[in-house]
Amino acid sequence: MVEYGCFLSTEEFGPSDLIEQARMAEQAGFQSLWISDHYHPWNDAQGQSPFVWSVIGALSEAVSLPIGTAVTCPTIRMHPAVVAQAAATSAVMTNGHFRLGVGSGEALNEHILGDAWPPAHVRLEMLEESIQVMRQLFTGDEINHSGPHYTVQNARLYTVPDEPVPIDISGFGPQATALAARVGDGYITMMPEESMVEQFRKGGGGGKPVSGGTKVCYGQDRDECVRTVHRLWSNQLLPGEMGQVLPSPRHFEQLEPLITEDMVSQNVVCGDDVDEHVGALNAFAEAGFDRIYVNQIGPDQRGFFDFYRTKVLPQLQQGVR
Repeated sequence: MVEYGCFLSTEEFGPSDLIEQARMAEQAGFQSLWISDHYHPWNDAQGQSPFVWSVIGALSEAVSLPIGTAVTCPTIRMHPAVVAQAAATSAVMTNGHFRLGVGSGEALNEHILGDAWPPAHVRLEMLEESIQVMRQLFTGDEINHSGPHYTVQNARLYTVPDEPVPIDISGFGPQATALAARVGDGYITMMPEESMVEQFRKGGGGGKPVSGGTKVCYGQDRDECVRTVHRLWSNQLLPGEMGQVLPSPRHFEQLEPLITEDMVSQNVVCGDDVDEHVGALNAFAEAGFDRIYVNQIGPDQRGFFDFYRTKVLPQLQQGVR
C-alpha cells in the first residue's frame, strides 16, 4: 500500500505554525511527515527558515507520526559528524521512527561559511563520504576517519537508537540516482518519473522505499491560488541547475519574471478540484513510488487539511484512479 505523508515547509512557516500543521496532518489521516532543511528561504516572500533539528524535537513531542528530513545536506554547512548526532538524537526522540533524507545541497544554503561551492560530481563524492562517516557513528563505537573530504578523530555518539538511522538519498539525475541505488536505504525524488524509479531499483535499490513529494495550493478561488503559488514558489519552476548554484534569495527573486502565472497554472495543482489533487498524487503511485508527501502552499492550511481529510485521502486510500 502506498503511504501518504505531509510535507512541512520550513521556508514558508515558523516553528509554531509547523507544529500546528503536524497536529492537523495527524488528525487528517496523513501517515508520516517530511520537513525541509534550509538555512535560507528561496525568496523573502516565503519569509522563514527555522533550525530544523529544534523543530523536529518539538514535533517528536507533539505528534506520533514518523518524521524524515527532505532533505539535509551533510557536507558543507554542517559536518557529517554533527549531522549524525542530530539524526541519532531525533531517532531516539521518535522511538526509532526517523529517517534522514540527504542530498548534495544548494549554494543558497551551504555556501554561508565562505566555503567554495564545488561542482556536482565533487558534491556527490562528498555526500558519499559523509554517509560513510555517519553510518560509522550510528554504531555507537568510537571512530576515526581520514578521507579526501572529512577528518573525524575520537568521535563517539553516546545517544543512539536501537537500529541505525535509515539514510534516504535524493536524486534528480542519473548520477545521484545511481548513488542512491548503490548506498542508500531509500530514494527521494520530486518528479513522478517511472524511469528514475526503475534506475534506482535495477541499480541496487531493489525493494527499498522510493519517496516523492509535490506542492499544491488548495483554495476555492483557483485564480487566487495561482497568484499565491506565483508569489511564493515561482522558484520551483526554474529550469536547469539554477536551484543548485544561485547563492542568495535575491538572485531567485531576480528570476521571478521568467515564470508566468500561466506556467504556474499549467504545472501546479491549484484550487479545489478533487480529481486534480487525486490525479497528481496518483501519478507518483503509478510510477512506482511507495511514499508520497504533499505540501500546501500559502496560508489556508486548515482548509487544506479539511479538504484532504474529507475528500482526497479517502479516495487515495481506496486506490481510486
